[in-house]
Amino acid sequence: MVRALERQPGVIRVMNGNMAAAYGAMLCRPEIVSAYPITPQTPLVEYLAKFIVDGELQADLVEVEGEHSAMSVLEGSAMAGSRTFTGTSAQGLAFMYEAYFRASTLRLPIVMVVATREMNSPQTVWSGQQDVLTLRDAGWVQLFAENNQEILDNVIMAYRIAEDPEVLLPVNVCYDGFYLSHLSEGVRVPPPDLVDRFLPPYVPAHRYLDPAKPVAIDPLVFGDLMMEFRFKHCAAMEMAQGAITRISEEFGEQFGRYWGGLIDEFRTEDAEFVLITMGSVTGTARVAVEQLRKAGEKVGLIKIRSLRPFPGDELRKALTGRRAVGIIDRNVCFGWNSGITFVEVKAALYGEKAPPPILNFIGGLGGADIKIDHILQAFKSMEQAAAGQPVSAVSWLGLEFCDD
Repeated sequence: MVRALERQPGVIRVMNGNMAAAYGAMLCRPEIVSAYPITPQTPLVEYLAKFIVDGELQADLVEVEGEHSAMSVLEGSAMAGSRTFTGTSAQGLAFMYEAYFRASTLRLPIVMVVATREMNSPQTVWSGQQDVLTLRDAGWVQLFAENNQEILDNVIMAYRIAEDPEVLLPVNVCYDGFYLSHLSEGVRVPPPDLVDRFLPPYVPAHRYLDPAKPVAIDPLVFGDLMMEFRFKHCAAMEMAQGAITRISEEFGEQFGRYWGGLIDEFRTEDAEFVLITMGSVTGTARVAVEQLRKAGEKVGLIKIRSLRPFPGDELRKALTGRRAVGIIDRNVCFGWNSGITFVEVKAALYGEKAPPPILNFIGGLGGADIKIDHILQAFKSMEQAAAGQPVSAVSWLGLEFCDD
């Protein structure tokens, strides 16, 4: 759901999530695009290629033999001062890992969308968030979209965040494979001149590849110098929190759509029980919250928009005084036998006086549906936990919990 502030300029088009990402990229005028197709991201590459061939996007499309090369091309382009764009998914992201990590530690403001998907094995091409959450600590900013409109808008905001002189970090715009990448809905495409005013032409803060000033890039370092690199990288990620909040507000003022900052709260003003979601399941959860509100239940919802940087302060403030909290995860944390977001939220609340019971609900793996009934039962479990009844801390939706 989007909170409209004023008139929303632009033309509404029916498009799937991959097309929304492609339109968002086109409006940002990248000079270099390089990507390798992989399900469910493949149509994204086709749309971008058509934009370039038709002259709608003035960019060079570099065709490569794999994702490692795609990211390597963008690194060289970014070091030469170009605005760049790509997208991937699952095994493609894994194949890209070496270059993916290098892009962030070189502080290159690359924007890449990820149509999230399960990782093999067993063989699957279906939705899940395991791919990008596994790489959450590779130094990229990671934003998650609830619907196709937010995909397009997040891509535009991602360039402002990445190119902010106090940030200078690459940004992922993540959206659920198939649930968003291949399903269509109305998306308002803003006029190019409005995007140009919001996102001016890229002026690189640091251009490494300059024939007039040859330098050694990425030299061998150790000890204190490496410590300084990591210290400054962490500091930049902290600065990204403020940048995401500020830029999201500016976007809302100029485009009439505001998605929240690091998080977005829904019906939480007096909520006793709060569910935390991330991605497309948020829309289903909003419907469940409204049903329970009509029945007199004091429930609410928090959507995490930014996994990295993690909104710890915002969540601590938003969850103060709640009777119980639930987290839906479309992923697993193998070491903790739970979901990854569950572990992150518990870490954020560590040290709080009398924290509420926190429950984890794992679902949506391999394209499995998370139904309204699952969410209603999750709220029931939260009420039971608040009342002191024995409830499992981690439940698997559709497997051992509310199974049809």
